[in-house]
Amino acid sequence: MSELAAVSWGPGRIDLFWVDRERALWHRAFVDSAWLEPESLGGRLASGPAVTAWGVDRMEVFAIFPDGQLWNRYWDGIAWHPWESLGGELTGQPAASSWGDDRLDVFAPGLDGRTWHRWWNATRWVDWEHL
Repeated sequence: MSELAAVSWGPGRIDLFWVDRERALWHRAFVDSAWLEPESLGGRLASGPAVTAWGVDRMEVFAIFPDGQLWNRYWDGIAWHPWESLGGELTGQPAASSWGDDRLDVFAPGLDGRTWHRWWNATRWVDWEHL
């Protein structure tokens, strides 16, 4: 196990993410004082994962894939949604944060050496901006 990320969206809950040797993303949750069985979330990651919780039973995980784009999956409280591309020309390790329900921010280093930022504004992903 390498390239870990963890998040908690409520009391007694921890979600752990890691990249396996084949570069797929894995998830394991700690619920009610016990670890659940690991599950593969697939993908072929070129970076480690970044994860944030944006509400109770809501979380989103991000990674840069070999195509240089940022990809994400999110948990809606019932199921994981498929990987979706957020675009970009990126490299390195992304970082993610949330300041409240339905607000997500993700940052990643670009191939141009700049730091790039995208955010979810509760209705859509706002286009990339460099910082």
